[in-house]
Amino acid sequence: MAKDNKNLNKKPKFSPYWIYGFVIAAFLAIQLFSGGFGGDASKDINPSKFFNYMKDGDVAELLIVNNKEARVFLTKEALEKEAHKNAKPTSILPSVSPQPNYVFEFGNLDIFQDKLDEINDADNGIFVPVDFKSESNPIGSLIFSLLPFVLIIGVWIFIMRRMSGGSGGGAGGQIFNIGKSKAKLFDEKTDVKTSFKDVAGLEGAKEEVQEIVDFLKNPEKYTSLGGKIPKGALLVGQPGTGKTLLAKAVAGEAKVPFFSLSGSDFVEMFVGVGASRVRDLFKQAKEKSPAIIFIDEIDAIGRARGKSNFSGSNDERENTLNQLLTEMDGFGTNTNVIVLAATNRADVLDKALMRAGRFDRQIFVDLPDVRERKEIFEVHLRPIKQSEKLDVDFLAKQTPGFSGADIANVCNEAALIAARNGKKAVDKQDFLDAVDRIVGGLEKKNKIITKDEKKAIAFHEAGHATVSWMLEHAAPLVKVTIVPRGQSLGAAWYLPEERLIVRPEQMLDEMCAALGGRAAEKVIFNKISTGALSDLEKVTKQARAMVTIYGLSDKVGNLTYYDSSGQSEYGFTKPYSEQTAELIDNEISNIIEAQYQRAISLLENHKDKLTELAEVLLEKEVIFKDNLEKIFGKRPFEKKELVEPKKEAKIEEEE
Repeated sequence: MAKDNKNLNKKPKFSPYWIYGFVIAAFLAIQLFSGGFGGDASKDINPSKFFNYMKDGDVAELLIVNNKEARVFLTKEALEKEAHKNAKPTSILPSVSPQPNYVFEFGNLDIFQDKLDEINDADNGIFVPVDFKSESNPIGSLIFSLLPFVLIIGVWIFIMRRMSGGSGGGAGGQIFNIGKSKAKLFDEKTDVKTSFKDVAGLEGAKEEVQEIVDFLKNPEKYTSLGGKIPKGALLVGQPGTGKTLLAKAVAGEAKVPFFSLSGSDFVEMFVGVGASRVRDLFKQAKEKSPAIIFIDEIDAIGRARGKSNFSGSNDERENTLNQLLTEMDGFGTNTNVIVLAATNRADVLDKALMRAGRFDRQIFVDLPDVRERKEIFEVHLRPIKQSEKLDVDFLAKQTPGFSGADIANVCNEAALIAARNGKKAVDKQDFLDAVDRIVGGLEKKNKIITKDEKKAIAFHEAGHATVSWMLEHAAPLVKVTIVPRGQSLGAAWYLPEERLIVRPEQMLDEMCAALGGRAAEKVIFNKISTGALSDLEKVTKQARAMVTIYGLSDKVGNLTYYDSSGQSEYGFTKPYSEQTAELIDNEISNIIEAQYQRAISLLENHKDKLTELAEVLLEKEVIFKDNLEKIFGKRPFEKKELVEPKKEAKIEEEE
């Protein structure tokens, strides 16, 4: 009973539909008071019928109102006729004014009156008195005068409600809620299915995030020794590595309120809205503390202040950042609120945001290694009907450099390919085709290529295969194709090591193998083409990195001009002199040219095998490692590869 009384006393919320209902009611009232619905007569007629009634002598009187409406009064004899049985009878009460039997509207008054005068002739025995009258509707006029203002207010409320993002509640309340936080609340009442079991790999990052959840569940365990609960943790990693997934797992595992929103949710066209939403967010979190706030893509509001601010146009973003800094570690900070944030642009974040006391921990979410990729595959293979012979270890080795999102995409693409081919289960070949599809693009077997172009492409790819087969540190080849795929006319699939450190000889061998395609064109045709664009881009970046980043050049020395913070103090100027810039350019050119000549020398020594491989490639269009072994024999460095366990697949494309 108390609950019912509470509901009865609860005030109804204002709804924008009240405004729309009022506008509709206004139109109805105008029509009602102006007689637009024909309330004066039970049946309307047209002018033609009216003139026929006049000729029959049925009309006793005609009243023309406002020069556009005709009201017809019939004679007593006419009311007794069968033709007028549906006409509204004239009132016989003395206190009620007579009501017309018919009402109709006509067009032009002059034409109507000419026709009326033609029939209304006393010599013919027809005479109908005609009166003219003007009527005004004060209520309708008032409503018409107020209607524009009502429409403007209604449209304004609708726009403000849409801008404030409210889907429920009153529009009047939403106007004043534009500065309220847009964070979505997850708590024990919310059905969040993601848990730490769904987060494969990422053991180090998952352990730290789990510890944060444990802080909030059992704070006494840590505070009993004098420790303090961390105020924030920043998840940093490349796109698709699982930062947001970790946050979802926290929302599913934590038994405390979890507020989730994006950095762009603070941004609005109105001044002061971002800072107001930050205040409201932390106010809600403190009211429900202990609580967790998750801000995804925090670089939307956390960029370094004072950078690239030539017009002062980002003052609003800076105000939002200042308010966030104050709420995270200001004068009156509540320690029971932990802030989680995620970004792949940690280098552009403000230093004040990154300091200890705000984000005490930076959790790096790296790309998964082969073991972690296997775990991720096992998670995404659960809903897929897979073949019994499917080897998950093989799949993990075929996808080096793939993030968790990439692996999820591979599994989905493999299932689509299997379904397209009418299979009942997804097998190994479907996954290989999926990797080719994602990395290389869709096959274009019907692309028009001339015979000479196809021959040049075949020798180009055969050059890559030959050079990489002969070099110790170059990745061994797995597959070569000259079928156009995506933007490339040919592609080579490699099986490199996953190295944590790279030595100069390894980089030089990889550069030499990348230049093998252009070198093959030079050796066979004594001409070069634009087909080596992606190869040249790759080797130029590698050579520049050797000289300017890793300090692997003897002439430049042990120097690096790389700024890991991304906030270089040099601005638009280079951190070296013009003489050093010239030295760097010469060194880069010398490194690339030396590897190009090395590749030419290798191919000239094995020109017959290069030609044989290109002919096989022209015939089959796709060749594998077995074809290379038949032509070249066992790779000279095969024994070393068997000793090293970590050999994964990598794809190198070319245009």
